[in-house]
Amino acid sequence: MNKASPLPKNLVQRYHGWKATGYADNKAWYRRLASDGQHPRAMVISCCDSRVHVTSIFGADSGEFFIHRNIANLVPPYEPDGDHHGTSAAVEYAVRVLKVSNLMVLGHSNCGGIKGCIDMCEGHAPELEAKDSFVGRWMDILRPRFALVADIKDPETQMRKLEQQAVITSLENLMTFPFVAEMVNAGQLTLHGLWTDIGEGSLENYNPETETFTQV
Repeated sequence: MNKASPLPKNLVQRYHGWKATGYADNKAWYRRLASDGQHPRAMVISCCDSRVHVTSIFGADSGEFFIHRNIANLVPPYEPDGDHHGTSAAVEYAVRVLKVSNLMVLGHSNCGGIKGCIDMCEGHAPELEAKDSFVGRWMDILRPRFALVADIKDPETQMRKLEQQAVITSLENLMTFPFVAEMVNAGQLTLHGLWTDIGEGSLENYNPETETFTQV
């Protein structure tokens, strides 16, 4: 049975406010987007966290970014097993159909998914160990990297390092997709690893040569 409910009144009011201002002031642009289709130059894979506002960080407008969000901005390895793969489908569409030129993985500070991974790896989250935990099984993608941060005593530093390892893991897994590797090796697609500190508004870029994140 369908259990959908009416939209909350505050969201209805916000919509009408946008329709009367943001849309009305840019009607021609929105109609052009609708008729011409989307032609984004970049894809961004970011976390579901409501505090991560991708378009605001880059000052982007509608139609500029193809955005996919999931728990802890993770990309799984290439697994053509005929099962359901939402993130892999988004990557395939961006690269093969939209032909984006840049693919960015954006991690962030105080990530709940990363905290869950740490708790799970330290044996403090039995609920995530359960086979029916979607979050737990998703964080298994990152679980092998916990060994790299396990000995860090400061919780904040450990979190940040594993958040950044999630970005690196995703970049490495992206290269297991044949069509991604082909475009990268042909110079038609570039991959970028980013990490943002929500409280400071800072942005760091991953340098594979030094294996470090540096301030943008």
